[in-house]
Amino acid sequence: MTTVILIAAAFLGGALNSLAGGGTLVTFPALLFAGLNPIDANASSVVALFSGTFAGAWAYRRNILAVAEFSVLGLFVLSLVGGLIGALLLLWTPTTIFASLVPWLILFATVVFAIGHFAPVGAIQRIQLGPRRALVPLFLIAIYGGYFGGGIGFLMLAAFTLFGMRDIHAMNGLKMGLVGVMTITAVVTFIAANVVRWPEVLPMFASSAIGSYMAAHWAQRLDQRLIKGFVIVLGVGLTIYFAWRGV
Repeated sequence: MTTVILIAAAFLGGALNSLAGGGTLVTFPALLFAGLNPIDANASSVVALFSGTFAGAWAYRRNILAVAEFSVLGLFVLSLVGGLIGALLLLWTPTTIFASLVPWLILFATVVFAIGHFAPVGAIQRIQLGPRRALVPLFLIAIYGGYFGGGIGFLMLAAFTLFGMRDIHAMNGLKMGLVGVMTITAVVTFIAANVVRWPEVLPMFASSAIGSYMAAHWAQRLDQRLIKGFVIVLGVGLTIYFAWRGV
């Protein structure tokens, strides 16, 4: 029964990450339910969702190549370094302090995303950041992604909104690609530190990839307004969940 729950959680987590983000909300509690301690559950959740991240990015590949606002290669390098720093921080420091910020980070990201997509265009143009100034918050987001990653999708979508992006499919594609890159260093670090629980992770690996790929294809057939509304609703739900239960 535990294995079935983990497989279902990975499928749903991969699908959520392709649509907007929040897959960690499903896989992390599922691994805690399976008896893992928080550090091992967090590391194992990152590894379990890793396959889904790249499967979703592959499904969005045409949207990623169409991104004109940034140097995609430069963002990948930035994410790689930030993910490594975050993973090392997880192993060196307690998670409780950083985890206490999670609901506020998700709430902030949800508000920024909502304002960016539903506020008047003139108001948004006054607060947009240029591509160069975008590098600093994206680097901080990459560190956060390597450290914990809960709500990482919302933070990235919110950041892309402030940087002037409006195509939700291009935003989702770039998000999946960057999360995948920053996760590479985190996965290697967690494996080297022996904090990944393979008996629980292995059945989740394939399930995450299938859920992510299917959701990415499905999402590209939907009206962008529906997906944007889903992002906001899910962001509010994640904020309430993390504030109520903690991490």
